[in-house]
Amino acid sequence: MPLSRREFLMGSLMQTKNAPTNVLLIAVDDLNNRIACFGDPIVKTPNIDRLAKRGVRFDRAYCNYPLCNPTRTSLLSGKRPETTEVYNNNTEPRHKIGNVVMLPEYFKQHGYFTARVGKIAHGAYEHVVNWDISESIAGVPLGGKGGRKKFKDEDETAAGKGEGGVKLSWTKTNRTDDKEPDGATARRIVQLIEEHKDKPFFIGCGFHKPHLPWVAPKKYFDLYSISQISLPKTPANDQEDIPPLALTHTKGDEELTDEDRKNAILAYHAATSFMDAQLGLVLDALDRNKLWDNTVVVFFGDHGWHLYDHLQLWRKMTVFEEAARAPLIVHAPKKKQNVASPRLVEYVDFYPTITELCGLPKPPGMEGTSFVPLLSDPQRPWKKAAYTMVARKKGEFGRSVRTDRYRYTEWNDGKDGVELYDHEKDIHEWTNLGWNKLTPDAKTSALLEEMKKLLHADKSANVPPKS
Repeated sequence: MPLSRREFLMGSLMQTKNAPTNVLLIAVDDLNNRIACFGDPIVKTPNIDRLAKRGVRFDRAYCNYPLCNPTRTSLLSGKRPETTEVYNNNTEPRHKIGNVVMLPEYFKQHGYFTARVGKIAHGAYEHVVNWDISESIAGVPLGGKGGRKKFKDEDETAAGKGEGGVKLSWTKTNRTDDKEPDGATARRIVQLIEEHKDKPFFIGCGFHKPHLPWVAPKKYFDLYSISQISLPKTPANDQEDIPPLALTHTKGDEELTDEDRKNAILAYHAATSFMDAQLGLVLDALDRNKLWDNTVVVFFGDHGWHLYDHLQLWRKMTVFEEAARAPLIVHAPKKKQNVASPRLVEYVDFYPTITELCGLPKPPGMEGTSFVPLLSDPQRPWKKAAYTMVARKKGEFGRSVRTDRYRYTEWNDGKDGVELYDHEKDIHEWTNLGWNKLTPDAKTSALLEEMKKLLHADKSANVPPKS
């Protein structure tokens, strides 16, 4: 039966009084933690920094799978990759989980207007998530072959050497921001906010950069000088204690000179700064329409990204810290602002967190934990572990667990090697304490056993202590 006007107004009043109305979910493709507010001294990201001042910055946020389709399927469904069985970019997200209600669909069921522009699910599978409006900019698929046909790269190109994979390449264009895909995405998102600001909305904004190829107007490259760019000071023997399956390689990367590598890193930063400028337009819309007091904003990179780590690593698809960890900032009305939380959160936690913030009924079947308490008390005790996994082409699995201090990884349940890193002493993960050629002391042996148990423990028991 339709609600009477009085019932509708009373319901709206209660929602306004007790819960934030709107959700703005901002997903950024391949964005790592090389951001000013996360401590990078070079990268210029004034708008991400501006958002961080309005919310909680999570310094230990971890994706559950460092690849687009698996991580997005996981966070949208509230299910871990082991449950979805999505381990690559070519598996339909619902092939195992069927008609699970995805995050924006849950909001749609509860009366929200829902829209996405850009990449929220993996590009090829955007259709598996039901939105009121679902758009890729100007008909351009974001990611995949032919994705830039309407945005021809024709100006000043400098490509890295590579083949057999997504090569490292970058382009300085003479276009204005609005002629780039992410520029068009931001402007369409602003339009949707303006049109639907007076009703509960769930809007997904998907920025593509800094995904390869690193294409941006020349002015963003000009923000940086090659003299500012340093390569990681990795020990020459770093790879000696790393299981082979832990490392990835794209043919041609080994031909890069140090100058090529520095230019590649500069291009990544330029693409990041370009994306940041488009984010600024979206934040301006929240300012202009006075929406901060009734809008939850979740900004995240879908996974991390390597910039020549461990003497060869670019891209993602590892369970090292640089790929597993990614930036996360959450603004929620009446919660803490301009603070950081050192506690462990996982991307599978997004679904229960966002629904709780909006006062919706607890969704069934969640495999993550709402971290709403951390938004009021960012330092409070929290769960002890975050889990990330990855699969290789031949069906080998790497499974990793991160605690406040340690990372422990097994390849094929340890048959193809284990890794143990002490982040208190070794933030770059250069010394593998689990290397099989080492004779561990009693303390390290006990630690290895403890981490092994934690990795194989029931993840549903990985819950925070009661405050």
